This record gives sequence, C-alpha cells and structure tokens, in this order.
Amino acid sequence: MYRDHTKVIQIGNKKIGGGNPILIQSMTNTKTEDVEATVAQILALEAAGCDIIRCAVPTMEAARALKEIKKQIHIPLVADVHFDYRLAIAAMENGADKIRINPGNIGSTERIKAVVDVAKERNIPIRVGVNSGSLEKELVEKYHGVTAEGLVESALDKVHIIEKLGYDNLVISIKSSDVMMCAKAHELIAKQTSYPLHVGITEAGTLYSGNIKSAIGLGIILYQGIGDTIRVSLTGAPLEEVKAAKRILKTLGLRKGGVEVVSCPTCGRTQIDLIGLANKVETMVQDIPLDIKVAVMGCVVNGPGEAKEADIGIAGGVGVGLLIKDGEIVKKVPEDQLLDTLREELMNWESKEQQ
Repeated sequence: MYRDHTKVIQIGNKKIGGGNPILIQSMTNTKTEDVEATVAQILALEAAGCDIIRCAVPTMEAARALKEIKKQIHIPLVADVHFDYRLAIAAMENGADKIRINPGNIGSTERIKAVVDVAKERNIPIRVGVNSGSLEKELVEKYHGVTAEGLVESALDKVHIIEKLGYDNLVISIKSSDVMMCAKAHELIAKQTSYPLHVGITEAGTLYSGNIKSAIGLGIILYQGIGDTIRVSLTGAPLEEVKAAKRILKTLGLRKGGVEVVSCPTCGRTQIDLIGLANKVETMVQDIPLDIKVAVMGCVVNGPGEAKEADIGIAGGVGVGLLIKDGEIVKKVPEDQLLDTLREELMNWESKEQQ
C-alpha cells in the first residue's frame, strides 16, 4: 500500500500514514534508566530534526524512567520491548506514545492479550517488528533460508495475532541487513497491507558502510512510494542517523528545508584545501534554516560555471576566493575571508526571507 493510502496512525503529537510527511526516527544509546543523560541526548536529536525517538526498555526501572523522560522532551516516545510483556505494560503506564514489540518473543497469547488490552485502553499504537536475524525456524525451512517472502509472512502472521485480539492501531517494520532482500520485502508487503510501514536497513554498519547501505536501500524503497517513517541504523552516534535520514529524504525530494552543500571533486587544478573548506561549510550551514543549495568549488577557472545550478557558491584560488550567485561572480575576497563572507551572505539571505 503506497504511503498516500496507508492507515493514519497517531503517535503522540504526530501522525503517520495517509500521505502525512515521512518522519525520521532514531534510538537513544544511553541507559534509559539514566534520565538526565537520556533527556540530554533526545533534546540534541530533536534540535537536529528527529521526529520520533525510541528508547530501549530492558528493565522495570527503565520503564518507570519513561515517565520523567516524557515530561522533558517534545517528540513522541517509543518504548522498545522484548521478551517481558510486563515491561510493555509498564512502559505504556508510564507514558510511552507507542510500543515496539515482537509478539513472537513476548510469549503466550494470554501475555500478548494483556499488552494489547492496555494499548487498546489507552489507544497506544503497537509497532510489530520482524527482523531477518530472528525469523522463525519453520519459515526459514519453508522458504529454504531467510527470504523476503519469509519476512513478509512472519510480519503478517504477527499482525493477524493482534487483529484477532480486536486491535488494529498498528505499524509494521520488516528489516534485514541485506539491502536487496529488504527492498523486495517492502515491495511485497506494500501490496498486502494498509498499515503504515517503518523502514530501515537493520545492522547497516558503521558510519561509512551504514550510510551507503541505508541510502541505497531506503532510496529504492522510498522512491517507490513505500514507507511512512524511517531510521538510518548506524553503529555510531544517533545524531549521525538523523543527519543521514534528513539528507536521504531531501535528496529524494521528500522533505524540504536545510541547506544542501554540493562540492566538486579535487583535481590537479585545486589550489586550496577544498576538502577542509567543504567540511567547514557543511558544518556551518547546519544551523541555518534555509532551503537552498550552496556550492563549494576548488578552482576559479571552472568554479563559476560548475556552481551555476546552486543558489550561491564559493570558489577558491591562490590566496583569493570568489563569491558566486546564479553562476555569476559577485565578489572577490581574500581566501581566508571566504568562509565568513559566505556565512554573512547566508545570514542576510535568511533575514530577507523572514521580512
């Protein structure tokens, strides 16, 4: 079911599905029991553009901590629970806006029903999560290995368990570390359900490899109109997940806002520290709320022409820098003033847009 036609689900103060904007999720890596550290991380993620945050709830102390965490943050809070149904219930009683469970490891139908009853009473969405690493043995045997078809069948089986208990306030997640398997699984399940889908490539890896795998996998899935929320799963700081997710959505034209930095590859004509300059520009623009494209070019020969598709750009030469707008040179400044000149232009741009 393409995102324009998926079921609308309310998660705290946000809505997903039914053509609502695709929301970015991340997960804290602090100990949830440490309220101060967890809140500090969530607030930083909020500032970076995170829309929904998930916290691990491995203990009853963590479940109780959600109550105080919830008071201090501004985005929906999802409790990630495995194995112990009592933790899922406690998380909801302490303010979780949504819970993530795998009915397959919660236990008996009675225990699943106990969780569903509380969710139903409080109208709290349940995210049914299935992971390729935990696919049931019988499905692995049926499909002769871990396959997209097996993932879909597993997810829908678990959805049906909850539906039979009279509840359909659900979100589905089917994740694999195999990019193409994950893409195929989403293509299959989108034809078989109207529930919104949370999309991600699980265990994607480090900042380098994880970003590449996530960009390819999420790109394939999202481009087909599939997916209502996303997470870029990285072995690294959660802040990097949010940055990557924002860039993926913007690149696909699915989210506006935020300065896009384009820069040329280095070559033998490069006469400045282009790599250092481009990184400084990318860092500098993170706090500037403009929806524009900024080009960073390494030479004054081709710089103006190559930057013409950007709203504004800079190019550097030996001791000199050029400020470029719409492909035309508008100012020449000493190289060491290039970064400050660009920032000043962007800040003035911002002021003009707000007048």
